[in-house]
Amino acid sequence: MSANPGPGNPARKKAKREPATSDQRPVARLYGPPEAEQAQEPYAGRLGQPGAYPFTRGIHPDMYRGRLWTMRQYAGFGTAEDSNRRFRDLLDQGQSGLSTAFDLPTQMGFDADSEWAEGEVGKSGVSICSWQDMDVLLRDIPLDRISLSMTINAPAAILLAMLAAVALERNIPLASLTGTVQNDILKEYVARGTYIFPPAPSLRLATDLIRWCQGEMPRFNPISISGYHIREAGSTAAQEVAFTFAHAKAYVDSVLRAGLPVDAFAGRLSFFFNAHNNLLEEVAKFRAARRLWACIMRYGYGAENPRSWRLRFHTQTGGSTLTAQQPANNIVRVTVQALAAVLGGTQSLHTNSKDEALALPNAESASTALRTQQILAHESGVADTVDPLGGSWYVEHLTDEIEQTASAYLDRIDELGGTLAAVESGFMQLEIQEAAVRTQRAVDAGEEVIVGVNAFRDGREDEVADLNLLRVNEKVQADRRSQVRTHRSRRDRSAVIEALKRVRAVAESPDGNLMPPILSTVQAGGTVGEICDELRSVWGEYQAQSWI
Repeated sequence: MSANPGPGNPARKKAKREPATSDQRPVARLYGPPEAEQAQEPYAGRLGQPGAYPFTRGIHPDMYRGRLWTMRQYAGFGTAEDSNRRFRDLLDQGQSGLSTAFDLPTQMGFDADSEWAEGEVGKSGVSICSWQDMDVLLRDIPLDRISLSMTINAPAAILLAMLAAVALERNIPLASLTGTVQNDILKEYVARGTYIFPPAPSLRLATDLIRWCQGEMPRFNPISISGYHIREAGSTAAQEVAFTFAHAKAYVDSVLRAGLPVDAFAGRLSFFFNAHNNLLEEVAKFRAARRLWACIMRYGYGAENPRSWRLRFHTQTGGSTLTAQQPANNIVRVTVQALAAVLGGTQSLHTNSKDEALALPNAESASTALRTQQILAHESGVADTVDPLGGSWYVEHLTDEIEQTASAYLDRIDELGGTLAAVESGFMQLEIQEAAVRTQRAVDAGEEVIVGVNAFRDGREDEVADLNLLRVNEKVQADRRSQVRTHRSRRDRSAVIEALKRVRAVAESPDGNLMPPILSTVQAGGTVGEICDELRSVWGEYQAQSWI
């Protein structure tokens, strides 16, 4: 079975008819107030034009009339072989990009045979220890034609090096690779918790990756600055935007200090946002975020290239909104959230599956989630015109309100001494916690309705037998433990030891870039755990404080 990179997007294979209503009235590219339409001129006004600063109405002039968003379903579980089968199945169903979930030991920098990995191998994503595992994961995947996203943070440099090693082994030029590595370590301290090293060396490692990609993998997004997990932790929409941009400013500042001019890398910064159930607030959030980021980059950092001003983002529907009770309702929730992302102008989208409040998605529910995007793209008409909700009095009011609230938060963070100071003082953590508590109290009091949870219950909420939940075979851990030990026994151990010494030397020095020695170590057969252990011995591990 070979991967088919584009069977599910007919708009890319043959000419699509011009957008029209059911009675064949043509749909224009862009709409404005009646006087602008009567003048037969594209409306700009205070909203601006799509594809032009401040990008409130979208970062491309034609948005989805020119090209649909990338349908990038998040997948990964068990072994590399298991996840490769799911990848190829999704591609054959019409997915247009891959997004990789890694298991918790990989995210925390442990190999599958570590005592710290016990009980977690392959459970929340795929287990990857060596570049050979990565090679199996990407078997029969055309890396020079498929965009690959990897949700990995603390050991992001190592996993990206493994991808590079696979490409080099296949004689694929690194400059041809496209995709994204999350590499956003700062939000881990604020909202998610899969950090390894203290903030300062972690920021250095993320910066080294960004600098290396600028020279070696210029088409690859070296970071995806994530508001998604901030929202999952309980933040408001405005806090999601503000805290994401606070982290983004810290990365920009760090890369600037390392010597790169802003326009050399800003165009490759990407973002990752959440989509929740309040349809119009979410649309406004995306529009406000585009406008605010454009202002930050143009006037805050003096970027001159318009590409540096554009907010390019991926969206995932809200995992924290899914319910174990009446799980079929989650299909409706995901549809509303996906619609918000599309109406808000996302560049790529993952739709969660109905069973994800209970387990990793099975193949059938993952297919339904992908079909949700395809129906929105090809049957709903929402892609026929640019920014269809632009000009709505309510949406414009919400857009202004979210931008103003997020800007006020950014000013407060600057007053505290910047992002690292705000992280270390717990400011953002406490703000998120307070918002989460307010929401939970409203749910508990019945003031905020969750269908099937605190209202409209039918007595069958706990019946999940018919869901055919995906369960990772417990044998996976033993198999992976054996595989990683076999891998170590077959490599040149002395070459790995020498390569690890070079990693340590660069980590101990304030100068140099860690990516080249990490790549050399990976190619020699070094594992995720071994490289992370070397860095732990230099930098130590971060111990979280309690902000309660």
